[in-house]
Amino acid sequence: MHIVIAPDKFKGCLSADDVAEAMARGVRRVHPDARLDLCPMADGGEGLVSAMVRATGGRTVKRLVTGPLVGMKVEAPIGMIDDGSTAVIEMSAASGLALLPADQRNPLRTTTYGTGELIRHAVQMGAGRVILGIGGSATVDGGIGCAQACGATITFENGTPYSSGGRRLTGADVANVLKVSPVKSPAEKPADGKGMVRRRAAAAIAPPSEFAHVEFIVACDVGNPLYGPDGAAPIFGPQKGATPEQVEYLDSALHKLAQRSGRPDLAMAPGAGAAGGLGFGMMAFFGATLRSGIEIVMEATRLRQRLDGADLCLTGEGRLDGQSAAGKTAVGVARLCKQMQIPCIAIAGSIGAGAEAVYDEGIDAYFSICDGPMSLDEAMANASTLLTSAAANVVRLHRPAR
Repeated sequence: MHIVIAPDKFKGCLSADDVAEAMARGVRRVHPDARLDLCPMADGGEGLVSAMVRATGGRTVKRLVTGPLVGMKVEAPIGMIDDGSTAVIEMSAASGLALLPADQRNPLRTTTYGTGELIRHAVQMGAGRVILGIGGSATVDGGIGCAQACGATITFENGTPYSSGGRRLTGADVANVLKVSPVKSPAEKPADGKGMVRRRAAAAIAPPSEFAHVEFIVACDVGNPLYGPDGAAPIFGPQKGATPEQVEYLDSALHKLAQRSGRPDLAMAPGAGAAGGLGFGMMAFFGATLRSGIEIVMEATRLRQRLDGADLCLTGEGRLDGQSAAGKTAVGVARLCKQMQIPCIAIAGSIGAGAEAVYDEGIDAYFSICDGPMSLDEAMANASTLLTSAAANVVRLHRPAR
């Protein structure tokens, strides 16, 4: 029996590597001689660096950068792959929500400046291509902090310019921005890469810089626009600590930023609202391409080739619900399995409303790890054991056709 195990992390609980190992233990309990191929995945958030480095035999370096709060310092990883020519960065490692306790979450005070510092470090190490995962952010700054850290000049309405040596900008500053000098110019961006699923944006004219010949690819798993009812502030602001008044303020500020950026057309592009508008900022100020994070990881891990001839694929993530079909890991894996006519079963920490929508995407069945009534704390504390038991039960049920 040949089984490919390709799960994402269980956020706040188990890494993707840990999830895969727990599932493997369950399979071996039932089929000790099964041929298992463990392929931990990610979709652009936490775990992207680990998945890409592991898949390509790269290396990880760490750098001390600004955290989500201006006065905070964090050590964040950069994955160097393709012999150092490509860098992989998780914005959540520098500007992520998980880095802040609940009482410090306030998108008016948070910044993507540290993410920009990671990009600058990567380019200084020789990367000509940067893959940036933008899941799990604590920010709603439209990417101005990131651009500032990379040398862009942010000019306020009162004429005051801010560059990388000045005060670090936060979400509270977005409404005051009059102009942003982009990091890259259209003529400097490289040709479109294979597999692009969204759009490469032409940044406004900027002078040559150390980023002139760097290709930027953003791994993004949401399709929200920058502003409006489905925009960055209304949809994601509350989970980042925004009050209703702050949501209204930030939505108006992002609208204003789009108009003043010189690229208002990009505001409605799918993914522009990801990471509090960092998706928009990367397109407008860096000329970046937005792509599905799970597709990037599937390419790097050669998942299609590894699934060839498999009897079953096990995938999973912390929560499976109606939003999973928008581009989360389990559904990305399942879509590929559906193309290849390989059964795909998902195991999740919890099952939410609308999860049945994933059946149309290629998941043949899904199960929760919870084997009885229990609290969230209990489930998280025992997630590894529960995963192993759930995987064992799944493969007891599944028998490949011969």
